[in-house]
Amino acid sequence: MTDLKISLIQSDLYWENIEANLANFEEKILAISQETDLIVLPEMFSTGFTMNVKQLSEPPHLRTFRWMVQMANQKKTVIMGSYIVKEKNNYFNRLFAVYPDGTYRYYDKKHLFALGKEQDFFEPGEEKTIITIKGWKICPLICYDLRFPVWSRLTSNGLDLYEYDILVYIANWPKMRINAWDTLLSARAIENQSYCVGVNRTGIDGNGLEYLGHSCVYDFLGDRQVDLGTSVITSTTEMSKESLNFFRSKFPFQKEADPFNFL
Repeated sequence: MTDLKISLIQSDLYWENIEANLANFEEKILAISQETDLIVLPEMFSTGFTMNVKQLSEPPHLRTFRWMVQMANQKKTVIMGSYIVKEKNNYFNRLFAVYPDGTYRYYDKKHLFALGKEQDFFEPGEEKTIITIKGWKICPLICYDLRFPVWSRLTSNGLDLYEYDILVYIANWPKMRINAWDTLLSARAIENQSYCVGVNRTGIDGNGLEYLGHSCVYDFLGDRQVDLGTSVITSTTEMSKESLNFFRSKFPFQKEADPFNFL
């Protein structure tokens, strides 16, 4: 039952400036002195939440991806974050989880933010992705996905009641709706009996929207284990597999969950 160490990087972003953002996060990643198994960056960490897809998109495995591979290899850890990917003339808000050996998994954001006209520029993802680190099963999701509990809801996986152990949400979640961010992260942890991680940005973007951060880690009880507040800060925390397994065995609520399938 190996514990897992996760590092959350909460930062302001340089608006539509890929090189500046990569340099900023490289400095913050290399400054992490503790051993860590996963480093999580915000949504669209290289540009901010922009719809300027023609100018700022990249093929799946070029500049930003290669930077993620370099960082993962250098730190001997998994790097996770999303950026704008162009593939077959379509654009995706794509999250990559890149391993130190250069292998990777990805997830395309399912729920596109209509108020920001995201659906006019991006294609939605079609399925969840479960990644594995040191025996932990992790389900990465993106920002607006947080408002849709059915999408993140645990489904029975054969004899295993628990499809994942940790939910990770990366986001550009603005100040005006930050209470929903705090509340829903806790709710997702409670209803799925899992750890829930949220990594949000700070600062003001090119559209004048302000972001407060509030990056957090909630445990399987919905209690806040880590709270980064509103500062530009990096924090590493450890999650206990033994505690998670004990709680799930003592309170097997998932056995009474309603069965469902995605159509």
